[in-house]
Amino acid sequence: MIDLRLLREDPDRVRASQRARGEDVDLVDALLSADERRRSSGTRFDDLRNEQKTLGKQIPKAQGDEKAALLKRTGELSAEVKAAEAEQREANEEADRLLRQLANLIDPAAPVGGEEDFVTLEEIGTPRDFAAEGFEPKDHVELGKVLGAIDTERGAKVAGSRSYYLTGVGALLELALVNMAVAQAVEAGFTPMITPALVRPAAMDGTGFLGQAAENVYFLEEEDRYLVGTSEVPLAAYHMDEIIDADKLPLRYAGYSSCFRREAGTYGKDTRGIIRVHQFEKVEMFVFTTPEDAEAEHRRLLQWEKDFLNALELPYRVIDVASGDLGSSAVRKFDIEAWIPTQGKYREVTSTSNCTEFQSRRLSIRLRDGDNKVRPLATLNGTLVAVPRMIVAILENHQLADGSVAVPEALRPFLGGRTVLEPVK
Repeated sequence: MIDLRLLREDPDRVRASQRARGEDVDLVDALLSADERRRSSGTRFDDLRNEQKTLGKQIPKAQGDEKAALLKRTGELSAEVKAAEAEQREANEEADRLLRQLANLIDPAAPVGGEEDFVTLEEIGTPRDFAAEGFEPKDHVELGKVLGAIDTERGAKVAGSRSYYLTGVGALLELALVNMAVAQAVEAGFTPMITPALVRPAAMDGTGFLGQAAENVYFLEEEDRYLVGTSEVPLAAYHMDEIIDADKLPLRYAGYSSCFRREAGTYGKDTRGIIRVHQFEKVEMFVFTTPEDAEAEHRRLLQWEKDFLNALELPYRVIDVASGDLGSSAVRKFDIEAWIPTQGKYREVTSTSNCTEFQSRRLSIRLRDGDNKVRPLATLNGTLVAVPRMIVAILENHQLADGSVAVPEALRPFLGGRTVLEPVK
């Protein structure tokens, strides 16, 4: 959540951010009003408690009518204090509820608009001209069958739509991508983590995933637990309610986890293959750092993602995501979209977001400076590899005319030295 002092001092900036996101602007005024009630009720409670303490000191010294009057006032005060305390509690709860609905303030450098209003920052690599090579490219579903790598039919039979099996070299390809991603992350100084797939509500809400993204979250009501849609959630909550010394920052973690998403609102979209599925594996980078270094760290995360795509020899573009498509926690987000030949367009394979202090305030994670000052820190996240979509990009971009797939050189050591994935006989 944002700093309430910023809201009080510059509400127009918050209104502008909400407007750019396409979010409720009236929420700003409702929160300002609730904050005023919270502060005024707190002042009234404090005044009444001070009067109560003062009377407590006067009563032993008083006599006669004066003492009777003081005792009468003490009885009245007791009821007033209880009422003021209840009013203060309700006002605090209302202000906190509204504050948690307010999205982070967008970076002024982020483009304003909806999903299609992104800005392309760069295009790396050149998509192959399959016509010039003399053959029509197969999509990843066809290639998956030829290679014995992907089985969506049995996936649907066993688990329903948007489910799949990775078999044979498909399973090996997933493990290779995960190991390659973890190896790169470790080399860059990240601590590898295997994170819980089930988290408590405080972790999910604290990370900001029970706002805009709530419809895509799986909830297990009897256990009061959520299935994570990304290891960003357990990684962000790892230091919940902690104070971290500034000289230990940045803390960089690379989390490997299964991810679960309901894909609500995507009826009819990407129903073929494994581009949009309910469960997948991912290696996610997550960073705790100082607010002052957050912007530079965001660029570093983007470069690590680019390094991974470059190593896999995939053509891609980097986009600066528009304000209406950021998600409530991020102030700015860069997506990397790989070229998918059979679709004739770029599709998102990784993203990286700067969440500034938004998540740390919700999760009560703070840093302690050298002068012993305690304040919120910044959090950032970046996907290193989301396995299914990366498999799609590799199969389609590196396919050969006979249905085999050339293995990028950087991936070969993680695939037992294989240079080509051969069709099954």
